[in-house]
Amino acid sequence: MNTEYIKIDFETESGAQGLRRAADCIRAGGLVVFPTETVYGLGADGTNADAATKIYEAKGRPSDNPLIIHIADPEDAALYAQTGELYKKLAESFMPGPLTVVMPAKETVPMKTRGGLSTVAVRCPAHPVANLLIRLSGVCIAAPSANLSGKPSPTDARQVAEDMTGRVDMILDDGSADFGLESTIVKIEEDNTLTLLRPGKITPEQLSAATGISLSISDAVTDKLKEGALAPSPGMKYRHYAPAAPMTLLDGERVRCIEYIEKNGSPPIGIIAYDEDVEHFRAAFPDAKIYAFGKREDELTQAHELFKILRLADKEDLCEIFAPLPRKSGIGLALYNRMIRAASHHIVHL
Repeated sequence: MNTEYIKIDFETESGAQGLRRAADCIRAGGLVVFPTETVYGLGADGTNADAATKIYEAKGRPSDNPLIIHIADPEDAALYAQTGELYKKLAESFMPGPLTVVMPAKETVPMKTRGGLSTVAVRCPAHPVANLLIRLSGVCIAAPSANLSGKPSPTDARQVAEDMTGRVDMILDDGSADFGLESTIVKIEEDNTLTLLRPGKITPEQLSAATGISLSISDAVTDKLKEGALAPSPGMKYRHYAPAAPMTLLDGERVRCIEYIEKNGSPPIGIIAYDEDVEHFRAAFPDAKIYAFGKREDELTQAHELFKILRLADKEDLCEIFAPLPRKSGIGLALYNRMIRAASHHIVHL
């Protein structure tokens, strides 16, 4: 199909018209890529099973991988899911924002959108373009990240165009995403407890503090999903966020990492390094592609840069990539979750 590329500018009439035409496209069953505060999303009418099918086809995404529906106001969740007091607490604390809540679905959301599950994942984005697009469309918008399935998620419209030109009707460009990793996903269980399914900017510590509930963390956050298990949320079941070259995560001091790469690296190699370590790796491996990841303690910068780095690495035809293993707390847990999947769980402890 022909893909229309629209630069969003609320100050111009053409930008406003572009957003209205995008809403018309959603209502007509089309595909529109739009910005959010986390990554760019590939959107379609979440109440239209045929439109959901188009999302899976455009991404090359397995149809048992559920989609998140996006709403304009937190209270709109009641149109699509069985909400309750715990959802209201979460909504009051974190919505609009980068939080997705999994709840029992209502029949207003077709099984195709839900990936065959009895639950639905609901998010209310804070990004002004995303939020206004949903309002203008008048329907919830089902939207996974706007990349080919398995590849790193896009954090700006140029990256989207690389994957989605010719596959979608429209791409709305509003610059770079703020955070850079997908939303936190939490499930409300039948006993009114919470399970973290995917970590993000909103941390387990923040969720527990806001609700007064001790949060369980799904084994699939840090380990492989068990064989044959259904994925209750996006990003759990398949090799995800992955660059073309195989990636290894190194858990150890810089000197030991350098020694390991010297013994085991097969050039040409790429190295993702904390800012403090960049010159050391550059001196040890002058022919390697070195990617500055942000300071060791600056996990917000690391989150913003990760997918951009992985996409840059794909342009270099590397044999392999080495990267540090993040910690498992705070925003570090979100980085850990994405990076172990990008590396197909290949971790070397030094």
